[in-house]
Amino acid sequence: MRLSPRLAQKLAFAALAAAMVAVALPVVGIVVVMLIKGARGLTGALFFHGSQALLPAIVGTIYLVLLTAAIAAPVGVLAAIHLSEYARQGPVVRAIRLAIVNLAGVPSVVYGLFGLALFVMMLKFGRCLLSGSATLALLVLPLVISASEEALRQVPRRLRDGSLALGATKWQTIRRVVLPNALPGIITGLILSISRAAGETAPILFTAAFFSLTHPYPGSVFYPVLALPYQLFVMSTEMPQVPAASKWATALVLVVLVLGLNAGAIAVRAHLRRKQRW
Repeated sequence: MRLSPRLAQKLAFAALAAAMVAVALPVVGIVVVMLIKGARGLTGALFFHGSQALLPAIVGTIYLVLLTAAIAAPVGVLAAIHLSEYARQGPVVRAIRLAIVNLAGVPSVVYGLFGLALFVMMLKFGRCLLSGSATLALLVLPLVISASEEALRQVPRRLRDGSLALGATKWQTIRRVVLPNALPGIITGLILSISRAAGETAPILFTAAFFSLTHPYPGSVFYPVLALPYQLFVMSTEMPQVPAASKWATALVLVVLVLGLNAGAIAVRAHLRRKQRW
């Protein structure tokens, strides 16, 4: 029996709605459970007092995220520009793209061990903010490149042709026409990638993070840092005396931080898309 186009469309929309619910329900469930179990632990003492104080860990996580973005953004965007606009399409470029996709699937603990070998031991940075951020930048770089290249490809060809026809050079066309129109997708991909890095434990476990420090706020990029993911890991695995409500509250703060980054990505994308000229 052949379905009518209208019925097929309704069935497709129903399947998409069911898929959306299936994806959203676990997220909502996780947040609700954390709210129920962690709300009692959200006290001033948890944020400001004791060895488990969250404020230094929140600040350290923000430092890690900002420095990771400062490293990954220019490298990733420039690599995407080269692959999309300058590289001659062929087997070599396809192999590079395949390698980038494969790197995005490498477990984060492998990046942590690589960062330990390269930044901590070979370059002798030690376990510090710079080593952790550089390792996280390597972790998110494949995602940044892929998202940026896809955003660049979405810019209509006619905009490039019009700019070149008016006498602009290729670099002027990329800088003044292509990049501004691809910016919403680039920024969205960058923030979503960075939000993933904010929740990673294995890379900073080897390269940057400590549970307790005499000076909890890093004075330079060569200082070690406190970080929420690592703090939650230690509290959950090595400190049975810590109340369960405090552990759930720490997890809740981390999830809220990551969701806040994602919400920021959505807001920035919506703002920039309103300014697009196509």
